[in-house]
Amino acid sequence: MALPDCVRDRIKLPDVPAVVAGTRLTLFLSPDGELEELEPATARRRIAGTAPLVCHARALARRLELPGLRCHDVLELFAFVRPAQFAVPTARGLAETLGLDCSPGRAGEALALAHIAARLLAELAHGSDAEAATIGNAMAAAGWPWGPYVQAALQGVAPSARGFAAWRGLPEISEHAPPPPAGHQAVEQDEARRRLADLLGDASEPRPSQADYAAALTPAFAPRDREDHPNVVLAEAGTGVGKTLGYLAPASLWAEKNDGPVWVSTYTRNLQHQIDGELDRLFPAHEVKALKAVLRKGRENYLCLLNLEEAVQALPSQPSNAIALGLMARWTAATRDGDLTGGDFPGWLPELVGRQRTLGLADRRGECVYSACPHYHRCFIERSIRRAKRAEIVVANHALVMVQAALGGDDDTVLPTRLVFDEGHHVFDAADNAFSAHLSAAEGEELRRWLLGAEAGRASRARGLKRRTEDLITGDERAVAALAEALAAARELPGDGWHTRLGEARPGGAVERFLDKVRAQVYARTTRHQDVYGLETELRPPIDGLVEAGGLAATALRRLRAPLDRLRQRVLARLETEAEDLDSATRVRIEAIARSLNRRALVPLAGWIAMLDALATATPPEFVDWLEIERADGRDLDIGMYRHWIDPTRPFAQAVIEPAHGVVITSATLTDGTGDEEADWAVAEGRNGVPHLAVPAVRARAPSPFDYPAQTRVFIVTDVRKDDLAQVAAAYRALFLAAGGGALGLFTAISRLRAVHGRLAPALDEAGLKLLAQHVDPLETASLIDIFRAEEDACLLGTDAVRDGVDVPGRSLRLIVFDRVPWPRPTILHRARRKASGGKLYDDMLTRLKLKQAFGRLVRRADDVGVFVLLDPMMPSRLLGAFPPDVPVARVGLAEAVAGTRGFLHPDAPPESN
Repeated sequence: MALPDCVRDRIKLPDVPAVVAGTRLTLFLSPDGELEELEPATARRRIAGTAPLVCHARALARRLELPGLRCHDVLELFAFVRPAQFAVPTARGLAETLGLDCSPGRAGEALALAHIAARLLAELAHGSDAEAATIGNAMAAAGWPWGPYVQAALQGVAPSARGFAAWRGLPEISEHAPPPPAGHQAVEQDEARRRLADLLGDASEPRPSQADYAAALTPAFAPRDREDHPNVVLAEAGTGVGKTLGYLAPASLWAEKNDGPVWVSTYTRNLQHQIDGELDRLFPAHEVKALKAVLRKGRENYLCLLNLEEAVQALPSQPSNAIALGLMARWTAATRDGDLTGGDFPGWLPELVGRQRTLGLADRRGECVYSACPHYHRCFIERSIRRAKRAEIVVANHALVMVQAALGGDDDTVLPTRLVFDEGHHVFDAADNAFSAHLSAAEGEELRRWLLGAEAGRASRARGLKRRTEDLITGDERAVAALAEALAAARELPGDGWHTRLGEARPGGAVERFLDKVRAQVYARTTRHQDVYGLETELRPPIDGLVEAGGLAATALRRLRAPLDRLRQRVLARLETEAEDLDSATRVRIEAIARSLNRRALVPLAGWIAMLDALATATPPEFVDWLEIERADGRDLDIGMYRHWIDPTRPFAQAVIEPAHGVVITSATLTDGTGDEEADWAVAEGRNGVPHLAVPAVRARAPSPFDYPAQTRVFIVTDVRKDDLAQVAAAYRALFLAAGGGALGLFTAISRLRAVHGRLAPALDEAGLKLLAQHVDPLETASLIDIFRAEEDACLLGTDAVRDGVDVPGRSLRLIVFDRVPWPRPTILHRARRKASGGKLYDDMLTRLKLKQAFGRLVRRADDVGVFVLLDPMMPSRLLGAFPPDVPVARVGLAEAVAGTRGFLHPDAPPESN
C-alpha cells in the first residue's frame, strides 16, 4: 500500500517486544530486533510490565501463567480495522489475510507481528473512517493499549456522532405480502442431472456417482398422494461424492418450479456455512443470493440490538466495557447478518474481550419485546425470519427445524413442505435433545428469570414478562390479575443462589425443596470416585420424602401454569375482539408473545408436571426417567430430573416427517457395517424414524469414488495399555512425530485428552510441531480447526465435537489416532435403549458408526492419503465393518505402526536409524 508521507508519519508502533510462546520456550523479539529463546520463568520476568506485541493475548497469558497480562494484541487491532472479516487467529493466519509474508517457525511469527500491526494502522490512516475515530477515542480513554496508535493513525478525521450506536446505520427491513402456497410440480431425474451439470460447469471433472445421487433424490420432490404419507428418501453418499451440490440440484429446481422454499438442515454450524459457500454456485450474483438463500438459526445465535444499546448506555458507569463494546459496535456496522455463532463473527473474539460483552449480547433468555423494540425494523433476527419466508433455499439446523415443527411453527415461520437433512447420522441425537424434558435447577432458574426479569439487588439487562406485556393488557383486569398471579407463583422456581442453598440443605421454594431431595438421592446412590463430570441414579426406589416433595412441586407448577395459560388466552382474544382496530405491529407482537408464552413456559411446565406426577405412579413405557447432577471440576453445575424418549425418532417422525410432503435424509454414514445389507439399512431407517411412518422410505446409495485401499492404512496397536496414560501419550508422540504433524488425536474422555496433552506437548514443541487441544486452549473448536487446517504440520487433540466438525482436505490431516474403542458411555439412558434395541448388538452398531465417522475425516479429496490408528488391543473383529471394504487393517505393535505410518506417509524419506 503506497502511502503519502503525511499519512506514513501517522503510523506509529509501540516500542515493546514481540512475544510468541511455545510449550517449552518463549521467543522474545526485542524492539531492537534481537531474538532470544527464553525459559518460562525468564520469559515471565522479562515480559512483566512491557505490554508485549502478541497474537491472542489470553492464550499467551495462560501458557506463561501470567493472568491479566496487558498486551498489544494484533487480533484486537484486526477486529477493529477489519470487522466482520475472517482470519485464522495466528500471526501466520493474519499475515496471509493481509497479503504479508511470514517465515516458517516461531521466529517468523514474531517478526510478522510488527508488520501486521503496521499494515492495519496504515489501512486506518489511508481511510477516513469517522465511526472508527469516535469509537477509537472512547476505547483509548478506557485504556485500550492500541488506543493511542489508532488515534494517531486517524489524526485529523472528524469523529462521527454515531459512534457506538452502530444500529443507526443499519437498513430497515422491507415489508412484503405473505407468499402464496407452494406448487406441486415434480422434479424429474434428467432435470436433476442437467441442473447438477449446470452447477458444476464445463471445467468440472465428471462424477457419475454424484449425478446418480442427485437423480436418486427426486422421489422426495414429487407430490405426495395422501395426507401424512410423505415421500422419504434415505440416501447414503460416500465421502467425495459431492452430496451438497447433489441435493441442491433437485432442491433448487423444485423451489424454482413451485415458488416455495426447501429447507436444508445440518447438525453442525460448520456445515451450515459450507453449504452457504456452495450456494454461490447456484446464485453467483450477491444481490440475487441475498434474496433467494438464507441461513436460519435460533434467536439465541443473533446479536440483539436492544441488548447492545443498553450495554452502550451503561458505559458511563462501566467504562472498562468500552473496549469490548467498541469492537462489537465495529462488527455490528459491518456484519452481513448479525450471526454470533459463525459466518463473519470472529470466533476468537469472546475469548479475548469476554463472553458476556460479546456472546452475552444475544437474545439468550427469550426476552424479546418484538415490535415494542425500537430496533424491531432493523433487527437481525427479524430480518432472517422474513428473508426465510421469501427464500428458495433456507439453510437451518436440526434443532431449529425440530423445535419449529414440535411447536407448530415459531417466529411466524411457515413450516416447509420439503426438507433435506444433511448429517443424517445425527438426526437421532438431535431428536433426543429436541423432544426431551429436563426439570433442573438451571432450567427452572432460566424460566424464573424469563418471567420475573432482574430481581432486587441484581444488576442485569433481564426483561421480565411484565415489561414485555403490560402495555398489551392495560385495561384488561383479568389479564392483569393473571399476570400478577403468575409472577407470584414464579417465586417457587429456583432462584439466584440455588447452588449455595442446595449445598447447605436450605432450599428456598417448592421446586428447590424437590431438587434438594434429588441431590440427596443422587449422592446416596452413586459412587463418586470417578464421576467428576456427572452423577446419576435411577428414580426408583425413591428416598423418603422425594415423592412428597415432587407432589408439592407439581402443585406449585400448576399454580404457575394456569394463570400463564389464562394470560395467553386473554392476549390472543384481542386478535378477535379488536380485529378492526389493531395495527399490524401490535398484531405481530400479540402473536409473538403468545408463541413465546407457549414455548418458553407452557410446554416445559406441562412436561415437568407430567414427570412429577409419575413419581407416585410409574414412568410411561416409552420414556426413561432418572436423576442427575451435572458437574465440572469438582462442583455441581446443575441438578435435576430428566425424561427422554427411549426412541426419540418416534416424535420426530410424527412432528417433522409426517406433515412434510418430501424429505431427504442423507449422510456418508447412514448405514451400519455388519455386511448384512438388509440389517445395515434397517439401522439407517430405525435411527431416522422410518419405522414409524405409514409408507417405506426409498433407499439410495452412491459409493465413494476414492480408492481407499490405495489411499489409506489402518493399524490396530496391540501392545499399548489403554488404561496407562503414560503409554498412551508415548504412542501419540511416536505416531505424531512419524507423520511429521498433520495429525488428529481423538479421545473418548476429556480427562484422558488433558492427561495426554500434558505429556505430549513438550516433545512436539521440541520437534517444532504446533499442538492444539480442545478443552485446553482458550479457543472455540471452530477456531482450533481453522488453525489446524491452515498449518500443514500442526496437530490437534479433541473429542466428539472435533470428530464431527472437522473437514480438512489435503496434507493438513494425514493421520488420525483414536485412544481406544469408542464404546457408548454406560448411562441409565443408554441402558434403557440398549435393552430395547438388541443389547450387545446395539453397542456394536453405535461404535461402528462412530469409527466410520472418524475414518471418514481422513480422506476428503482424490489425492489425499492417510493413516488411521486405534490404540486398543481389544478391538473386536466384528467392528471392522466400520472401515471401507478391502482397506488394509493390520494388528501390530506400536513400533511397527510407527514405521508403517512413516513409510506410508513419507515413502521417499530415508528409514529411521535405531
